[in-house]
Amino acid sequence: MAIANGTIFGINGPVVKVKGSDAFEMQEMVYVGGEELIGEVIGVTENETIVQVYEETTGLKKGEPVRGTGGPLAITLAPGILSNIFDGIERPLKDIRALSGAYVTRGLKVSNLDESKEWDVNIKAAQGDYVHGGDIIATVQETSLIEHRVMVPPDISGRIEWAAESGKYKITDVIAKVYADDEIKDITIAQKWAIKKARPYTERQPISRPLVTGQRVIDAFFPLAKGGAAAIPGGFGTGKTMTQHQLAKWCDADIIVYIGCGERGNEMTQVLQEFSELIDPKSQRPLLDRTVLIANTSNMPVAAREASIYTGVTLAEYYRDMGYDVALMADSTSRWAEALREISGRLEEMPAEEGFPAYLASRLSQFYERAGYVTNLNGTEGSVSIIGAVSPQGGDFSEPVTQNTKRFIRCFWALDKPLAYARHYPAIHWLTSYSEYLDELARWYGENVAPDFMQKRERLMAILQEESSLMEIVKLIGADVLPDGQKATLEAARVIRVGFLQQNAFHADDTYVPLEKQNKMMDVILLFDKRIRECAEKGVVLSKVAESGIADDIIRVKYTIGNENIDAPFEALQDKINETFDRIIG
Repeated sequence: MAIANGTIFGINGPVVKVKGSDAFEMQEMVYVGGEELIGEVIGVTENETIVQVYEETTGLKKGEPVRGTGGPLAITLAPGILSNIFDGIERPLKDIRALSGAYVTRGLKVSNLDESKEWDVNIKAAQGDYVHGGDIIATVQETSLIEHRVMVPPDISGRIEWAAESGKYKITDVIAKVYADDEIKDITIAQKWAIKKARPYTERQPISRPLVTGQRVIDAFFPLAKGGAAAIPGGFGTGKTMTQHQLAKWCDADIIVYIGCGERGNEMTQVLQEFSELIDPKSQRPLLDRTVLIANTSNMPVAAREASIYTGVTLAEYYRDMGYDVALMADSTSRWAEALREISGRLEEMPAEEGFPAYLASRLSQFYERAGYVTNLNGTEGSVSIIGAVSPQGGDFSEPVTQNTKRFIRCFWALDKPLAYARHYPAIHWLTSYSEYLDELARWYGENVAPDFMQKRERLMAILQEESSLMEIVKLIGADVLPDGQKATLEAARVIRVGFLQQNAFHADDTYVPLEKQNKMMDVILLFDKRIRECAEKGVVLSKVAESGIADDIIRVKYTIGNENIDAPFEALQDKINETFDRIIG
């Protein structure tokens, strides 16, 4: 195939117009200018080719050459991804810093992954084996926590003519030769994959199990399924990044992909420093051993910000194909949408609502639809769960990115500014958030936690909703005029809000709470609710309940009872609740 070559005749920020060849293809990766900046073809007309450049275009001139590559923008998939930090097009930032210092210099030529490092490769395939796309032919211990499984490329099926012996190999070394499509094809450890092309699988499985996070408001009230998609919308300072940090650290996914998309540089620096210091609580190994970070800050080229989302989800799908559960954090999709808007404006496309392009919804759907729990080509099962932060200006959830995101996700964790400013963490508001996975997950909770777990959750939600209605009255005339039954509701709701929904990310026992303890906490809160309503029905002055301090004892449970050997302490607390109310009622 002939490689297209053209010349620049127009430059508008990251958008470059090219003339001189009609051989460029849509989504083809190209090299722009004398410094060979990386770009992608995004438009082809009768007279010109339109390219978006993923690097700074300052200094480009008309007449400079544009050279095609004959293939799409693709990233390298091989051992060495985990524990690494990449930019939006999978260039390792550590290597870039060694070459150019603190700032990313244009036109740098760096390998996506270290091609000189030798890995201990355990060859699984043998000569004469018939393999299909996705089959695992070798394994590499990539980090202390993750075994990297080298797979046959999805488009190759055939008989192995030759297989290497187990030993040390570089990622560019050939480890097998397969006879397929009437020719011998070399299989290396490293493979290339186009970032905007979803990786194939055999079958999408029904969702049936939760992504356990240890965060009570999520696990008990608004659970996310493995293979599901969730959004965390919130205004400035409401805790989107902090919440994603907690999920990355504690959720029961095997691998974490964290994308810092268009966030502030100092905030991204903090993320990188924190992640490099965090210890995985399950294995006591560095959390980075099962994490890959993609950093594309707000001062980096805007086109690469758009690509970073696709790079991250492609890496997530690659590890899913090995049979792992992957959680992808995108912080934030609003900055990604702003990159779309800027490029669309430079292309002089007709703007839609608030200047965003008309295809905003379709791009969001393409991203979130790559989540899923699937049967892979090799017969294993794996999942990609996507959690996207949304940063609506002024905390306005009616803006286009938030509204369009709600169409494609089924779990909505709405962060509330008053809650955040009141130091209530996580600031997920229980009345504006929702999860549509509750019905699919009810059976799992019933079999693995408690048969009546969902009924308890519904009762706690009903109390909080009743409290919300009563607060309108309280704001007008005060709580003193309410009947005792409604005062009891307010007290029970306070215990739920402060004792259950509010969590301390810096407390050893409260930063992560297992489902068993969450269930026990719900039991004691519902017992308190039952007994305080009994007081109200019998005309007992509720101030006696406040004087007893039993409500505060229940609130302090998250600190006073650890996460192990919890049966006896909770039984003792239930006995204390009953004894206290028996004494009050007389």
